[in-house]
Amino acid sequence: MLLGVHVSTAGRIYNALERAGDLGCNTMQIFSRNPQQWRQKELSKEDVVEFVRLRAELKIKPVFVHISYLINLASPNTRLYKSSIKAYIEDVCEAAALKADYIVTHMGSHKNTGEFAGLRRFTEAMNKIIKATADKNVGILLENTSGSGSWLGYKFSHHKKILSKLKDKSRVGLCLDTAHAYLAGYDISTEEGLETLLKEIEENAGLDRLKLIHLNDARDKLNSRYDRHEHIGKGKIGLQGISRIINHPKLKDIPFILETPKKSAEDDPLNLATVRGLRKGG
Repeated sequence: MLLGVHVSTAGRIYNALERAGDLGCNTMQIFSRNPQQWRQKELSKEDVVEFVRLRAELKIKPVFVHISYLINLASPNTRLYKSSIKAYIEDVCEAAALKADYIVTHMGSHKNTGEFAGLRRFTEAMNKIIKATADKNVGILLENTSGSGSWLGYKFSHHKKILSKLKDKSRVGLCLDTAHAYLAGYDISTEEGLETLLKEIEENAGLDRLKLIHLNDARDKLNSRYDRHEHIGKGKIGLQGISRIINHPKLKDIPFILETPKKSAEDDPLNLATVRGLRKGG
């Protein structure tokens, strides 16, 4: 089973690998920089070399880099839009230097200008980014959202519209966040609801594009649109729902990354142990 967590990069960026290794993870996700700030400086060459070396030693693969929260590729604000594209290209280049496998991104917020306009701006931005980073072997994963506010990506018809307009979609895949899906109205706490979700993904994007699952329980009720994660088995999806997801024949070989609450040092080990206990057949 490919199982990991979103790991802190406090200290040096390669310290994240050590933390993942200590937790027994064989995959992981990080922010390559402060997610609440625009890039202040580049990673040092020494840190990049050590990250690549240590990753190979610990056999952690794949490695996912989550995009900064400041980036909004659907923004109607021209300055923010252009800054977001520039920062995204920089992040892809940095991920390539780290030999990370994928960049994970939300589709952004249209800021009350309408979904059509937001999806158009996002797609145009993606075409520019993909062209500018054509020599980089880093995949781009579009994550579903809970649909709060004016965020795009809460239904997979959005993914379909974007994919249909990309000039080169060979590097583009999907990240499924289980909490976001439930909060957006997909009742994946039930077998029927999970199958409905998988059918919708297949019809709109193709399950072969699903490269990562953010495995999170949901704190709020179905279709509430509130983006709040919960510990595994403690939320509305529940232990049976989570077990069904991680053991589903179409999902069990996809990497799972936990983004569950981190209020104490024991939270990640406990959530990882819960998931491992639910897994059937290793």
